[in-house]
Amino acid sequence: MEGQSVEELLAKAERDEAEKLQRITVQKELELEFDLGNLLASDRNPPTGLRHAGPTQEAELRALARDNTQLLINQLWQLPTERVEEALVARLPEPSTRLPREKPVPRPRPLTRWQQFARLKGIRPKKKTNLVWDEVSGQWRRRWGYQRARDDTKEWLIEVPGNADPMEDQFAKRIQAKKERVAKNELNRLRNLARAHKMQLPSAAGMHPTGHQSKEELGRAMQVAKVSTASVGRFQERLPKEKAPRGSGKKRKFQPLFGDFAAERKSQLEMLRGMNSKKPQLDITRATNKQMREEDQEEAAKRRKMSQKGKRKGARQGPGGKRKGGPPSQGGKRKGGLGGKMNSGPPGLSGKRKGGQHQGGKRRK
Repeated sequence: MEGQSVEELLAKAERDEAEKLQRITVQKELELEFDLGNLLASDRNPPTGLRHAGPTQEAELRALARDNTQLLINQLWQLPTERVEEALVARLPEPSTRLPREKPVPRPRPLTRWQQFARLKGIRPKKKTNLVWDEVSGQWRRRWGYQRARDDTKEWLIEVPGNADPMEDQFAKRIQAKKERVAKNELNRLRNLARAHKMQLPSAAGMHPTGHQSKEELGRAMQVAKVSTASVGRFQERLPKEKAPRGSGKKRKFQPLFGDFAAERKSQLEMLRGMNSKKPQLDITRATNKQMREEDQEEAAKRRKMSQKGKRKGARQGPGGKRKGGPPSQGGKRKGGLGGKMNSGPPGLSGKRKGGQHQGGKRRK
């Protein structure tokens, strides 16, 4: 029993050792191609066991992936290693396989105006150290930014220049100058961006440096130049046949929100008085003109309608039909022509006439 148990233990140990070696060593007909810089392993062996689909296909795929990964790890353990913060790392070589990019190669950034000028003149940038010695504090400080050396904004006393107004606030003047510098830098940055994207920059006079301006552009530039004076073009002389510019009307003036309480009370009382008055304010002249204009329009519409009816009736009769009141040469009978009968009475507006035409009379058919 004891001899058999020892033999079984030895056989079991051999099997375990063989399994461990099988897990580490993988045999392939064709050697794999490795690109350790990209952690890439290319297997050119044909997958013979995967030709027939079956329930064991998934297990075979996993076994194939495990073997290839084991070979890649074995290659990594052959590289030189070093210890970084209690971790053992391997130095990867340079990648040999060129992988495709997901996005196109970025274009080089376009040069700014200063960079173009420096390249044209041959000016080379000089590298400056970030830290400089500050004599006031006796320390090395930054050249720019927060807590910089020779920071003039921390001064509690500013000397007034000889040509400046003694009552002018030099601190406020310094703050305003800094705001103007910041605004100028921002404007230059935006111009550089617009130039880089090939956008059209608006000019101050509304003209572009092309040499071929249209009539509208020249007129706009002239108007801008006229209103660019201290009086906003109020006292500028006009040309003999110059037309008034469009859109140059008077600006709306609004009353102040507070201060003049008497004027506000007066305007409010006038508005309430107009709302409470029972007699509306009527412009008699304007109302009369409106009524007369409406009557004239109605009469003109009636005359137009009657003329259209006469034209349609004449077109239906035709040139060969009978016509009342027409000349006898065309074959029509006419009643009350030159020899027609006429009722007695004065030929007034209300007189009746048979066959003839008279203002206010009735035509008898």
